[in-house]
Amino acid sequence: MIETIQSIDAAILLFIQNNIRGGLLTPIMVFFTTIGDNGYIWLALGVVLMFFKKHRKMGFYIILCIGLSWIVNDRIIKPIVCRPRPFLTVPGLEAIVPLPHSFSFPSGHACAGFCGAVVLTRFRGGKLAPIFLLAVVIALSRIYVGVHYPSDIVAGALVGTLCGLLFTWILLRWLDRPASKILRTPEGK
Repeated sequence: MIETIQSIDAAILLFIQNNIRGGLLTPIMVFFTTIGDNGYIWLALGVVLMFFKKHRKMGFYIILCIGLSWIVNDRIIKPIVCRPRPFLTVPGLEAIVPLPHSFSFPSGHACAGFCGAVVLTRFRGGKLAPIFLLAVVIALSRIYVGVHYPSDIVAGALVGTLCGLLFTWILLRWLDRPASKILRTPEGK
């Protein structure tokens, strides 16, 4: 099963490199992969939102959730799986951005993007659902530039989505309540 996934991943990467990569699309994809580095675009959005009283809490929650998803994705899952980057294992594949030194699975860019998009849509009642388009483009850019397998992207998006849902559920259930409700005893005292 793993060999089949690896084979499909490698074929997709080589197809993209040999048939799609090039022209104006390359600087566009490099741009999107760069703004996704370390979740910077999502963290910057959180910081900007914190300047507005109406959106301060949402900005703080984005930063917090991105940080927590980074711990789950990059500090827990990646060291357990230890999947090498595709440019190290797929003969003929060339990365077109500076080579990352971390493991490949799951994608941190996809994780941060989907976590950030989930947090934004959860707080705005789905009104910001188009923000997922940015998360998708950033995630796909990692395949385009040759530093992630497609399955890394799928897994990263799944981890980011689950982290975003879990963390916002916890935040909205426990931290977004008045202290009087949190500290209330079961007897209502």
